[in-house]
Amino acid sequence: MENDSFHRPVLLKETLTYLITKKDGVYFDGTLGGGGYSKAVLDNIDQSGTVIATDLDINAINFCKKKFENEKRIIIVNDSYKNVNTVLRDLGVGKISGAVLDLGVSSFQLDSRDSGFSYRIDSKFDLRFNKNIGQSASEILNEFSQKELEEIVKNFGEEKNYKKIVRAIVEKRNQSPIKTTKQVVELISNLVAVNKVNETLSRVFQAFRIFVNSELDNLKSFLSDVIDVIESKGRIVIVSYHSLEDRIVKDFFNYEALSCVCPREIPVCICDKKARIKKLHKKVVFPSEDEIRINSRARSAKLRAVEVL
Repeated sequence: MENDSFHRPVLLKETLTYLITKKDGVYFDGTLGGGGYSKAVLDNIDQSGTVIATDLDINAINFCKKKFENEKRIIIVNDSYKNVNTVLRDLGVGKISGAVLDLGVSSFQLDSRDSGFSYRIDSKFDLRFNKNIGQSASEILNEFSQKELEEIVKNFGEEKNYKKIVRAIVEKRNQSPIKTTKQVVELISNLVAVNKVNETLSRVFQAFRIFVNSELDNLKSFLSDVIDVIESKGRIVIVSYHSLEDRIVKDFFNYEALSCVCPREIPVCICDKKARIKKLHKKVVFPSEDEIRINSRARSAKLRAVEVL
C-alpha cells in the first residue's frame, strides 16, 4: 500500500531542526513506518552519514526495503525500538548522533485491512504491530477477567465509562466470542450517544493497542537505554500523541535534566546526581495550524527534544 498520508511525517521541520547536528552522523529512527522521517534525515545528511531504522511491523519493513532499495546509507531492522542497544551492538555501531521516535500509528497501518488498528475498517480485532508476538486484542477481550479488562480500558484508554463498556463486553462474549473490529464498533455504538461514538472508540482501541504491544513499557525501556548510546551533543526527539506517552517522556526528561534531587531543606547537595541532558525548548512543541489543516493526524502531536551532555 502506498499513499500520501503514509509518507507525511508529523512536525518534520521541527524534528530535523532539533535532531541533525552532524551531516556525517549516525541517526536512529525507531519507528520507521513508511520511511518519512528516515527519508528526510537521509536528504539532510551527506554520503558518509547513516540511518538505522527499526519497526516491528513486517509490512512496513518490506515496504521500506523496496522504497530504499537503491539507498546504501540506511540499515533497516525488523525489531522494536526498545532494543536500541541490541540493534546497535549487533551492527557493530558504538555511539550515535541522534534518535527519533514517532509514537503514533501510521496512516498506512490504519488503512490496512489486516491490522485491525482502525474502527472504520472491518477486520480481525488484532492490534499487534507484530502478529507473531503476544496475544491479539480479541484474545484478550475474550479471555481476560472483567476486572483485568476494566484496568486496561481505564488506565490505557483513560475512558471514564470503562465499567459500563467492559460490562457490555463481558455480556457480549458470553453469547459469542468477539473477534472483529465491527463487533466492537457495534457494541460501543449501542452504549454511548452518537456524537460520542468516535472518541469513545478511539480510546478503547488505543487502550487495547497500548496493552497488547506493551507500548508504555517499551517507551520506558528505550528512554532508559538510549542516552547511553548517544554521543555528547547528540539529540533525542520524540513525537507523542496522547497524555500517557507524553507524561512518560516529560517526566524522564525533567529528571535527567536535573543536577540535584536533594530535598530543599538540605543546604548542600549530597545526592551526587548529575544532569545527563539539557532541554532544547522551554515548552512542548505543537504543530502549526497549517500543518493540522494539511494533515489531521498532527492534531494531537507533541514534540519534546533534548541534547545529551
